[in-house]
Amino acid sequence: MQYMLLIYENEEIFGGPDKTGPIMADLGPRHFAFSHELGEKMRAGAGLKGTEAATTVRTTAGKQTIHDGPFAETREQLGGFYLVEAEDLDAAIAIARKVPLGKDGAIEVRPVLPMPPDLATKR
Repeated sequence: MQYMLLIYENEEIFGGPDKTGPIMADLGPRHFAFSHELGEKMRAGAGLKGTEAATTVRTTAGKQTIHDGPFAETREQLGGFYLVEAEDLDAAIAIARKVPLGKDGAIEVRPVLPMPPDLATKR
């Protein structure tokens, strides 16, 4: 089964919009090593630019509006993700516990819904 590991941290620790601070300089190589350790279990993964680069498309009562930035102000922002293959939730949590963080943060673990067979064949 596939699981999405969503990485949430306070983006202010990474040295501004370019993410060139010392914490990021240390964290990048740790993520590359972690990706290598995952091997074939890793299906995808990437870091995300900061919330200053985000745009949100919000639909309310059928009307869409465009907003700069994330949809909510929070102490931690979505900064990256891994899509992994794991036998079950416990195995996915074991992988999530190893995801490198800059300081404090959270890794949200979510099972990915499988594509219905009739839609998967149309891809």
